[in-house]
Amino acid sequence: MKILILTNKLPYPPKDGGSIATLNMLTGLRAADNQVTCLALNTSKHSFPIEDIPSEIGETIRFIGVDCNTSIRPLRMLLNLLFTRQPYIAERFISHPFKAALSELLRQESFDVIQLEGPYLGHYTDLIRKSSKSALSLRTHNVEHLIWKKKAVRETSLLKRWYLKNMASRLDRFEMKVVHQSDCLVPISSTDETYFKNRGYTQPVLTVPTGLSIDDYPMSPIPDEPTLFFIGALDWLPNQEGLEWFMDTVFDLVLEGVPELSFHVAGRNAPKQFETKLRHQKIVYHGEVNDARSFMQKYRVMVVPLLTGSGIRIKILEGMALGRPVVTTSTGIEGIPVENIGSVEVSDDPYEFANHIVNLLNPMKDTTRLVSASRALIIENFDTFRLSTRLSQFFKTEV
Repeated sequence: MKILILTNKLPYPPKDGGSIATLNMLTGLRAADNQVTCLALNTSKHSFPIEDIPSEIGETIRFIGVDCNTSIRPLRMLLNLLFTRQPYIAERFISHPFKAALSELLRQESFDVIQLEGPYLGHYTDLIRKSSKSALSLRTHNVEHLIWKKKAVRETSLLKRWYLKNMASRLDRFEMKVVHQSDCLVPISSTDETYFKNRGYTQPVLTVPTGLSIDDYPMSPIPDEPTLFFIGALDWLPNQEGLEWFMDTVFDLVLEGVPELSFHVAGRNAPKQFETKLRHQKIVYHGEVNDARSFMQKYRVMVVPLLTGSGIRIKILEGMALGRPVVTTSTGIEGIPVENIGSVEVSDDPYEFANHIVNLLNPMKDTTRLVSASRALIIENFDTFRLSTRLSQFFKTEV
């Protein structure tokens, strides 16, 4: 099959959850004998030269990048708020050069399936319908508007809360419009699948979680030193919110039990005020790291204190594949079947969360067997090739 994937940022280098999810799906579809093209908004924030993509990837998947600037612009944001009903977070991805590139590509070639990686590419559905007979697939990494809605509930500033609720409402209308325009839906979690079906979606649906190539995640000995780590994009509101909750309500409780603890935080684009929050004698802020896997292998326990979000947390999958114990919340573990996996602990209560960490930091605790079970779960449920083969078959038979 000929498959065209549209993305709102180039999925290389794979340094964040969205890029990893997209790139692994691309390589998996190619391994399943499909001809794959990726047309991407090469944003100024995440710009990367197409020619620098490694040959083992770039020679098997065609990447086309369109340079654009999707940065937040206060004046445009204000005009959007006052004079439109569109969500500004989605409006930023309207690009005339991208539209021209897509139009020319569809004029020259035909595809069996065109897949949107998330609803923000929904601005281009009318063009696709006019220019192509391809089946239109929407891959939902999460339910975007629910993230904003949940964030609004926790916001203490009345003005910010009003804005977040307004954005969530706008995004709800936009996101569901894109969903219902699609010929098929590919959610990342079964929870999201249920949500969209309850909202009236009746076309074919296949839940395909994010996959990993397990050979890229070698097991290594767990350090004895009492170290925690967090890794994730720090310009993403749910990560900021979760870390603030952890530092405000959990961290001191852990230090009471393990005074010699050190907490290592990695992530790009942290706002200045958030960097200030990270200034603590027991916290080491690494900023953006070049090799996420090497970073994770250096420390003992992973924490993912997520309060809002949907989909699947790819960093948790990576941590489990690398054999690192994980402590997270009920939101963080969504979509990952960790029942009876003793190296993954889940709690939304600060005291329980802290107790789980202290327990896993105990060097006397035998975690080797436990993390082996975690890795086996990843191999069984999240293998990229198996998942992409299922998706390829779904396209052939259902769309």
